Amino acid sequence: MTYSEIHVWGDSLARGVIYNEERGRYAISRERCTNRLQEALGCKVENHSNMGATVLDGLQWFQNFAPVPRALCAVEFGGNDCDLDWKYVSEHPDEEVKAKVDLDIFENGLTRFVREIRERDMKALLVTPLPLHAERYFRWVTRGLNSDAVLKALGDVNHIYRWQERYTIAMRSVARATHCQLLDLRDVFLAQPNYERLMCIDGIHPNDAGHRLLTETVLARVHIEPEGSAAIMKQEEDDAPDTAILSAARVS
Repeated sequence: MTYSEIHVWGDSLARGVIYNEERGRYAISRERCTNRLQEALGCKVENHSNMGATVLDGLQWFQNFAPVPRALCAVEFGGNDCDLDWKYVSEHPDEEVKAKVDLDIFENGLTRFVREIRERDMKALLVTPLPLHAERYFRWVTRGLNSDAVLKALGDVNHIYRWQERYTIAMRSVARATHCQLLDLRDVFLAQPNYERLMCIDGIHPNDAGHRLLTETVLARVHIEPEGSAAIMKQEEDDAPDTAILSAARVS
């Protein structure tokens, strides 16, 4: 095995959350990646992710984590970091919108996460958030709010998409700067025709089909002969400024 264990730190995406329309609530997808990853690799895969988590939450939880030599630590945040207080926005549409975690704090948090993982003799892997579906997400977050006021604050509905995209760009920058491997799941989704068919009604969580695609993407990467896997990963780390972004073409 290349890694002794795999530990995942992230938000609801890594947790495997979907929105179950029949039950009218959030649930865990049967296609969750971490379940199948453990079966495929035959090693321990522990998911430390939680719905609503930001990179600052992850860093706090990581402080209490007992290091496991040669373990892989995957870090997936951004979806909540960039989120807004939608009720406040609806009530104060003329004020500047502010994210839950400012972009520079998010970038610094990721950099610190990578550094602390390596200081504990473990490997770091950054995982990008998925693209959201702006129209669906706007309808979802403005339920019971003054949607016209929110739209005034944003300028246009697609501003949500662009706002979130900046956090993915920041993660890619951190991957390059730290020579850290990066799994670009955003690119995987955007490469799909009509990626909205892979999204839940809330416009931000993948549905079962979306989680299945993510799982297949990850499994396609890890299904390499152990010796070849180690060599490839070492080369990727050495060449990170040029190859940090894992494109959909390299996954398929």
